[in-house]
Amino acid sequence: MKTILNIIWLVLCGLWMFVGYMLAGVLLCITIIGIPFGLAAFRIGVYALWPFGRTVVDRRDAGAPSCVGNVLWLVLAGWWLALGHITTGIVLCITIIGIPLGIANFKLIPVSLLPLGKEIVRTDEAFGYAGR
Repeated sequence: MKTILNIIWLVLCGLWMFVGYMLAGVLLCITIIGIPFGLAAFRIGVYALWPFGRTVVDRRDAGAPSCVGNVLWLVLAGWWLALGHITTGIVLCITIIGIPLGIANFKLIPVSLLPLGKEIVRTDEAFGYAGR
């Protein structure tokens, strides 16, 4: 079922969201300071391309630098990417078949706003991260 949802996702919105994240990643990698943010955009872009079967977990070892980085990310790229997820999610929720995909888009909003200090793992691995 995850594979079918991922294929439908890829056709309807995954490819476009992936391109948006890759564009943001390339723009952020122009400067040396922006490279960590660009890498985060690339990581989330791959997640946005094929999201079903994976989830986002908090990293316990992320500290103050990731908090400061998240504020910068929010200003530089996060709100643009979140706006893309909101728009795509609303459009997908118009049809009954698109509702699960729209909800998946809404679930990507938090990681698109504040990606640093998070890790993307397979859903069956997520339980192992709860104790960290």
